[in-house]
Amino acid sequence: MPTERLTARLRDQLEDLVQSGRLKGAEAITTAVRSPTGDKGPRFLIDGSEMPFLRMNSNCYLGLSLDARLITTEEEAVGRYGTGPGAVRFISGTWAPHVALEKRLARFHRREAAMLFSSAYATVMGVLPPLITDKTAVISDELNHSCIINAIALARPGKKLIYGHLDLSELGRHLAAAAETCDRAIIVTDGVFSMRGDHAPLDEIKSLAASFDPQFAENVLVVADDSHGVGGFGKTGRGTEEVAASGAADILVGTLGKAFGVNGGYVVASDTIIRYLRETSPFYIYSNPITPGEAVAALAAVDFVDSAEGHARLKHLRAMTSRFREGLERLGLETVAGEHPVVPLLVRDTQRTAGLVAYLRENGILATGLNYPVVPKGEEEIRFQISADHTAADIDEALSVLERFSG
Repeated sequence: MPTERLTARLRDQLEDLVQSGRLKGAEAITTAVRSPTGDKGPRFLIDGSEMPFLRMNSNCYLGLSLDARLITTEEEAVGRYGTGPGAVRFISGTWAPHVALEKRLARFHRREAAMLFSSAYATVMGVLPPLITDKTAVISDELNHSCIINAIALARPGKKLIYGHLDLSELGRHLAAAAETCDRAIIVTDGVFSMRGDHAPLDEIKSLAASFDPQFAENVLVVADDSHGVGGFGKTGRGTEEVAASGAADILVGTLGKAFGVNGGYVVASDTIIRYLRETSPFYIYSNPITPGEAVAALAAVDFVDSAEGHARLKHLRAMTSRFREGLERLGLETVAGEHPVVPLLVRDTQRTAGLVAYLRENGILATGLNYPVVPKGEEEIRFQISADHTAADIDEALSVLERFSG
């Protein structure tokens, strides 16, 4: 079949992305990792360059994806169970490591039950729609992740209401309005907002939900996607719930692919909610799970985080995050207040953001520029992500490069 008219249209749309500065462009291809030497952490080799790079754009907040113990653990598990699950869960794709990991995650988060998905994105897409009816109001923070936005669109709730970022007064007004026509309300929020590194006040959100709960026949649920929080945020790695001292959200989504250093997503909740989702979530029912080897490695990662050694690594992560954030402030550069290892440098201009990303790369630093529409116009930024792999010398190196650019 000819496709020249469609091809021309797609080419025009790509050119529009170029002209507006929104084109992501070619992906950087990592070809190798150099082990830490001296006072510096690991360095990464990128296709097309002989320069070793300091990686400051990774979600691997604890450096566990390179941990020799986890690598060995997964290799041994692959030898026992093979390279893939072989089927979806309800056919023959449930292996003992999947069940063990779900029990461990439930225990880690102090919940009754847990359920694995292929990714955190798939988790949110698979959790929200089965819980949303035409008599449900979904109330969402305006800066929530793409997966939440798309899950709500897929679900077609009775009411979709958006409140300004962290604006609990507006959230309260939306709850009052929803109570007039809806039987159920779901407040959904990121735990840590991935573009800014700030976190939701889950304690206040839960309190507000409780105050409106009697007005809804089927309750007010609080759903938190804490993919950037679990494992790498809080003194014991229990994420935004720990930092906000909120207690448990009704439903918590997490990922194994960031701080835990492996792959996959999960949800923890009451036993009834999890059993219902196993029967109704198409992203779980009709999609393969993570491999048994990945499940074994993830189980080891959770055990590590939940240990004295893991707590020590989290302490180091907090120290490196503070060192970098304080360094930005000392240089007179604008950032967003917060404690999370996502540390944005607000540039507020698309072209200058692109120029700074290029300058950092020329000087051996990998960082990600975020422009509209990923972030609102006027909030263009460089998102730096600190890792427990980083040393004080690494942090100082990055700050020195930034000082030369800003100077």
